[in-house]
Amino acid sequence: MSRIAYFGGTFDPVHSGHIGVAKALVPAFHLDRLYFLPAFHAPHKPDRRPTSGYHRYAMLSIATADEPQLLVSTLELDKREKRYTIETLGELEHLHPGDTLFFVMGADSWMDIRTWKNWEEVLLAVNHIVVSRPGFDLTSDHVTARVRERIIDLRTNGNKLTQSIADDSHHIYITDAVRHDVSATELREDLSDGELERQDDIQAEVAKYIEKYELYT
Repeated sequence: MSRIAYFGGTFDPVHSGHIGVAKALVPAFHLDRLYFLPAFHAPHKPDRRPTSGYHRYAMLSIATADEPQLLVSTLELDKREKRYTIETLGELEHLHPGDTLFFVMGADSWMDIRTWKNWEEVLLAVNHIVVSRPGFDLTSDHVTARVRERIIDLRTNGNKLTQSIADDSHHIYITDAVRHDVSATELREDLSDGELERQDDIQAEVAKYIEKYELYT
């Protein structure tokens, strides 16, 4: 039995915050593999069409090339249509029978979870890891009591995943162990003139790819 996580998002572009989260979660949650799961087009974000899935897949592949436990899944991109997370989770459970699954989301997604289709069912279907960020007021007032009873706030015990809570039940783990504050929106604005000022926020090879294909100009 393996412990496998899927990190959903648009990754437009993938940045040091995304990679930092993934690299930190692997040992923290004793993961065998963590897959980045780029969305074709997130249904709950209809206001902006993301960069081509081919380019986002390529950038993720470049960013994870030297990380053997970090992989990229094309599950949602291959469908070439808007996908709901509840549908994807069903397919992931079919792909990984007997494995322990985790779905990773950021603080913004957690606070907007009620906009997701069948959001309560999503939160109860598999384990979830909610990654907070510096200065973010992450609460649980917006979810039901049924969901709240599954929450294990690792911020209260030094972000340690102890043996007593690492069982087979589905939980929602909240952690702020990964201290990152990088915004993909701000990076796209930075790249709009063809030059990247915040060079520490994007890997050099990914930045070269973006420049070569003029993705955000």
